[in-house]
Amino acid sequence: MTSTQNVRIPTDGAADGAVAAPSRWRSLGRTLGVVWSNGKARVGIVILGLFVLVAVFAPLLAPYDPKDTSFDRNLDATGAHWLGTTAAGEDVLSQLIFGARISILVGLAAGVLSTLIAVAIGLSWGYLRGFASEVVGFIVNLFLVIPGLPLMIVIAAYLQNGGILMIIAVIVVTGWAWGARVLRSQTQSLRSRDFVTAAQFSGERAPRIVFREILPNMTSLIVGSLFGAATAAILAEAGLEFLGLGDSSIVSWGTMLYWAQNSNALLTGQWALLFAPGLCIALLALSLTLINFGVDAVSNPRLREGKAKK
Repeated sequence: MTSTQNVRIPTDGAADGAVAAPSRWRSLGRTLGVVWSNGKARVGIVILGLFVLVAVFAPLLAPYDPKDTSFDRNLDATGAHWLGTTAAGEDVLSQLIFGARISILVGLAAGVLSTLIAVAIGLSWGYLRGFASEVVGFIVNLFLVIPGLPLMIVIAAYLQNGGILMIIAVIVVTGWAWGARVLRSQTQSLRSRDFVTAAQFSGERAPRIVFREILPNMTSLIVGSLFGAATAAILAEAGLEFLGLGDSSIVSWGTMLYWAQNSNALLTGQWALLFAPGLCIALLALSLTLINFGVDAVSNPRLREGKAKK
């Protein structure tokens, strides 16, 4: 007679967690590999990385204090001042280096906050039905109909001298609606899928279905929306500072353009005062746009196949 023993298979989730963690890391590695394999995205990552390094190590890279006014005014490019000095006697290169901090900070903060609001509203709007959906749709469409730049100017003028936090708040308030509309369309297409229907029949609550079932299938779209929002935030910050609606006492690329305009830099032949910060703003925005090409390749395999065939 043989005795049988019941062998218990562990189901406490520890083994599953141990397997799932490496799987997540492998998935992340594959995603980053797809982004890096895209030539445009690779160029964008390099440019963005350089700007981030400049911002982090600004005190070490800048030859002078950006607010030091002890130098001669309106100097042309020299060995001591590679990009000359401003009308107030400040070193342009030092201001350019420290200005990277504000643009990156505003782009990151405003981009993340705008995307979070767009995700919360877009997914909820796409999943809800009836009167609640119509109310959310009315609010989103209202923000979409109102031109963004005039709305930013009006709000910034009303909250003038609020500093960087005010600039970030203005950009977030005016910049979430487009992303919410895009995410709503994708949510509506996923709402009728089998895995969502199964979750509904199993008694899952709506918030759990939205953020645990639908949200993971929209990761690449959300990341792309983040880069787009960050790009718009960088340009918006520079525009508001250039118009004098921000804090003119801080050192940023936008305030550099503002003071260069006030001092008639082009008329005095100091092209670097306008060209240098304008070029940096364009390159930073371009880097995020190029990275977005790699993010698109993650969500659309056809782009990767087309790349490989070439």
